[in-house]
Amino acid sequence: MKVYLGIDVGTSGTKTLAMREDGKILATVTIEYPLSSPKPGWSEQNPSDWWNATVKSVPKVLKKGKIKPGNVAGIGLSGQMHGSVFLDKKHQVIRPAILWNDQRTAEECEQIESAAGGRSKLIRMVANPALTGFTAPKILWLKNNEPRNYEKTVQVLLPKDYIRFLLTNEFATEVSDASGTLLLDVKKRKWSTKLLNLLELDKSILPKVYESEDVTGVLTKQAAKKMGLPEGVPVVGGAGDQAAGAVGNGIVKRGVISATMGTSGVVFAHSDEVQIDPQGRVHTFCHAVRGKWHVMGVVLSAGGSLQWYRNQLAEREVTAAKKKKIDPYELITEQASQAPAGSEGLFFLTYLTGERTPHADPDARASWIGLSLRHGRNHMIRSVMEGSTYAMRDCLEIIKEMEIPVREIRLSGGGARSEFWKQMQADIYGQKVSVTNAEEGPAYGVALLAAAGTGAYKNVVEACTATISNISSTPANRKNKSLYNRYYPEYQRLYQSLKEDYKIISGLVNS
Repeated sequence: MKVYLGIDVGTSGTKTLAMREDGKILATVTIEYPLSSPKPGWSEQNPSDWWNATVKSVPKVLKKGKIKPGNVAGIGLSGQMHGSVFLDKKHQVIRPAILWNDQRTAEECEQIESAAGGRSKLIRMVANPALTGFTAPKILWLKNNEPRNYEKTVQVLLPKDYIRFLLTNEFATEVSDASGTLLLDVKKRKWSTKLLNLLELDKSILPKVYESEDVTGVLTKQAAKKMGLPEGVPVVGGAGDQAAGAVGNGIVKRGVISATMGTSGVVFAHSDEVQIDPQGRVHTFCHAVRGKWHVMGVVLSAGGSLQWYRNQLAEREVTAAKKKKIDPYELITEQASQAPAGSEGLFFLTYLTGERTPHADPDARASWIGLSLRHGRNHMIRSVMEGSTYAMRDCLEIIKEMEIPVREIRLSGGGARSEFWKQMQADIYGQKVSVTNAEEGPAYGVALLAAAGTGAYKNVVEACTATISNISSTPANRKNKSLYNRYYPEYQRLYQSLKEDYKIISGLVNS
């Protein structure tokens, strides 16, 4: 039976997955690498680390899955979105890649909105506002701050597309990832010549845009030799990590929504047409499904807030978990379950790294509000989990406001592995949630795209229908749902009450 590889170039590591034609996962391998922060708010990586991880992980996954190289019939690529790889005329990397979570480009975002004639005009042009994480501001930052490097630049690639170049010797991207550059006409699914001209950027620095299922090239002899694969294996467009993860969770039809509670949190909705929030609170991007789009809200520190609690305040639980040889999150969530729903009036705002949806505020800060002598560790932990879930509901409410139907919510990420957190999500979202048989996220999604793009399935919708199904569901608890519906509006008001204070605090710290 044919085998398809999904390669996901993540922020902490590259994951390679081998999938049989019928959707069965044969093996996965992840190779990790470092992240650099040379200045406060900066985030960079060496693209060669991604390539080395790819070259190492592919032979390992073949060996682990006992796969004959000749059975590999296609490769799909996914990766962290928005990152910028700058290449010179010899196709060498000029400087470290600037990543999605880099915050240095606030001035460039203002420059883009000004050149476009204002925020609302920019949103009408490319469906999204200018955000510090996007690619276009990074290109302008290079132009404004490293003019010599900018003059050398002949090609700008997204992380997964740099790996594509090394695999196929082709400069190419696809619509879902290209949407996150801020330079794509999302409605027309092609580069926005209008915005490029306004920003005085040459279109030639950008790669050709494909649909996600399209074959963009084949393995070169050199790349194939490095990975122990035959020359000529097709490489499809793939997808940015969020669209790829949605495919991997079967979010390819109207009315099916995903809520992914990872380090960041993402609420993702399929759309058959372009639907834009005039306020720019959520992203409207091209989907990895041919001719379709998606709307996406992003919470920067969702599961990351609980991770922060574990790392900074849960030494007792971490030590106990090591002795018991269990995951410390089991002990942490066990404590949270001992506190009542609503944490007796204790709220946690999750803005540890600022916030994207719905506030787009890099100055926002996290905080506990409502602490009293009555509160203990169990209340504090539960409030962190509730705050992260309230933040996800912020995204969900905007999607509903845009009249996108929400008939089914599929959970993934760490929040889908905890029975306690699954129930909390159902209660706070106010409806039943479900979990599918597919848990491998973006790497699985692009393996399905590779299968569809090389003819194993008619299209990616057929591929998802054949391989992905719900395995469990959790209905909302009526009593808790009612309580959270009363608490949620107060959670929303707290940001508005503190918004100006966040700016003052940021000014004090940075002065």
